[in-house]
Amino acid sequence: MNQELIYLASGSPRRRELLGQIGVTHAIHVVSVDETPQPGEDPIDLTRRLALDKATTAWQELNGASGRLVIGADTTVVIDGEILGKPHDRDAAALMLRRLSGRSHDVHTAVAGVMEAERHVCASTSTVNFRNLEAGEIDAYVATDEPLDKAGAYAIQGLAAVFIEYLEGSYSGVMGLPLFETAALMREFGHDVLACAPGVAP
Repeated sequence: MNQELIYLASGSPRRRELLGQIGVTHAIHVVSVDETPQPGEDPIDLTRRLALDKATTAWQELNGASGRLVIGADTTVVIDGEILGKPHDRDAAALMLRRLSGRSHDVHTAVAGVMEAERHVCASTSTVNFRNLEAGEIDAYVATDEPLDKAGAYAIQGLAAVFIEYLEGSYSGVMGLPLFETAALMREFGHDVLACAPGVAP
């Protein structure tokens, strides 16, 4: 287990689960940032900016985090150039799912690290293809309320897995934290995930 305590600037249980998957000991510090896109801002640029904003805000609120690394992440689901956020109710979730049905869309997830004066950001883009969804399937899925706190109104690691015909890119990135990019980012700060994994001699 990694003995270096990392701060994760997110309340997402999925991101916490993914960090734990690669043995990273971490604490949670949830932050609130303005997620309004800037005029003409590309979705992936927005995602990178928000990930860094979250990490920086947490670092500031933690008074420098005692010199520890703070990680922030952000995910956007994009179809036809439009960002699909978290649906505000079941009707909005059903509308999003009807748009995704039988089509491909992009999922951008950025991860940012802040430690002292050092800042790094990287991003993952994946393409997800939904099979054609029947109206009854959409209604049944929405009735579970699983879509309500998920960007794009679905959870790839949940019941929506049965809708996904194929994925090109990062499964963990679609979940909310691309592990390949996260490990690479941590190495930039001198944290080698594998060197601290269980069973690995120092």
